[in-house]
Amino acid sequence: MSQTHRPAAAPAEDEPDLLRDQFRQLLRYRKLIGAGVGIGLLGGVYLGISTADTYVATADVVLRTPADDPFNPTIAADKTVNIGSERQTALSSSIAQEAAKKLGVPESGLAGLRSGLQVTNPPQSMVLRFTYTAGTPKAAATRANAMTEAYLTRRRAALEDTRNTMVKGYKDQRDPVAKQLDDLVKQISSMPAGPGRDAAYTSKTDLQSKVNSLNGSIAKLEALDMTPGRVTTTATPPADGDGPGVPMSLALGAAVGLALGLLAAWVRLVFDPSPRSDGDVSRALRAPVLGTLPRDRTGGGPLLAAGEADPRLAEEYRSVAFRLAYDARFADRRRLLVVAPRGSSETAAAVAVNLSASFAETGKDVLLIEADLRTPVLASQLPTDAGGRPRWSQMPGGAGHAGHADAEWPDGRQLVVDAGESGTFDLIPGDRVRNVPRSLTSPRATRLVSEADSQNSTVVVLAPPVLSYADALALVDRVDGVLVVCDPRAVRRTDLARIRELISGAGGTVLGAVLHGPLPGEKRGAGRGAAKAGKGAAADTAPA
Repeated sequence: MSQTHRPAAAPAEDEPDLLRDQFRQLLRYRKLIGAGVGIGLLGGVYLGISTADTYVATADVVLRTPADDPFNPTIAADKTVNIGSERQTALSSSIAQEAAKKLGVPESGLAGLRSGLQVTNPPQSMVLRFTYTAGTPKAAATRANAMTEAYLTRRRAALEDTRNTMVKGYKDQRDPVAKQLDDLVKQISSMPAGPGRDAAYTSKTDLQSKVNSLNGSIAKLEALDMTPGRVTTTATPPADGDGPGVPMSLALGAAVGLALGLLAAWVRLVFDPSPRSDGDVSRALRAPVLGTLPRDRTGGGPLLAAGEADPRLAEEYRSVAFRLAYDARFADRRRLLVVAPRGSSETAAAVAVNLSASFAETGKDVLLIEADLRTPVLASQLPTDAGGRPRWSQMPGGAGHAGHADAEWPDGRQLVVDAGESGTFDLIPGDRVRNVPRSLTSPRATRLVSEADSQNSTVVVLAPPVLSYADALALVDRVDGVLVVCDPRAVRRTDLARIRELISGAGGTVLGAVLHGPLPGEKRGAGRGAAKAGKGAAADTAPA
């Protein structure tokens, strides 16, 4: 016969489900996302306002090289002009000084004049684009044209200086040769015919050839067209400002801010040690999340949820009890240990009480054992009546030692808790003892837990936080099934994994987890501080 009560294996999550889960996890950090959007909107407002009164004018210049034949296709301008060097020259202070003379800008305003200029080179072209940004349309156009003219003037002057220097060099080479040629001509005219005159004629021919060659080079340089370039686009006053406008700036700022906020949330999510989702809790404990308590639950009320005005909490406890009842590991022995990771056990106590009431509602004989012998509180917070003593609590001589200071726990007391419409269940209240581990592992406590072996009986044990004390581990081998009650925002994934390892090492099994929100007045991360405080309080109140 097949096992119908064994829970099915959790299906593997596909990629869309993982993406949706990660997106929901990012939305946990709404403050970071909101801060990013706010910063982006502030940046958009600043961009819209700062660029509202700026105007941009553009002028284009096509560069060319000096040539004696501008229609000669063998001369490639991009091979003789270094466009990068020309761009740096256009941005130099000498060009700004030349433009400042034309515009009448004083020497003190030279830095401001240069700051508004930007020179770029479109790819695969010999074009320099002069872009000037100013506070008015007219100033932007005037200064762009002035910078363009200053650059062309400076470039023409530089080319002409180079040509003049080369012409002077050729002339310096030609003049001595020409003087020597004139002297030789005078000598030839007075020389008689013969071999000497023939040799002089040969020297004259060589000198004349050198002079003609140098004259040709000089003539070629003087014939060059020294035009440095031409303006293809003259800057005109722009009709609109340079900025995208306040609405567009706000939209861009919001988009960039949202991206920054999501990035910050993702970084925070990556380095967040707490479980990011129910799936993280399940993976850390290797057990399912059986339920999540409603967030609007307020503290300070009764532990039993049956009498509250909001029925959601009681229904959530019933659903958790139903899931446990259909778990074969719990149905076989019907022993449940309820613990919290660390900090306060208030919510764990409420879960243990309400699960006992839910099991009692199904007609089972429920025994709730308060094994928290350091801070026992259930007897004072539940509506109880004295009940008859069970067989295991009979002391030698027929008298119990409930009122004796040295009596060991359990001391025979058994209370009946009235759970209203859910019925009643028995409560073994906790009590402060000298040696807690000895009391939890005593034969009496073992016989007490073994009550679940009776037909139609269920035992629920409430223990202190498992990471604060070792009390829960002393009961694991007797109870087997453990229910972890935790606030996912106040516990770390490593804590949950450690709980699973401790319980498995002690011979128990984690049946599942019940999640809840922070207690009233408790902030995120306060669980770790509360654990230290709770440990100190327990040490102060424990018997010497």
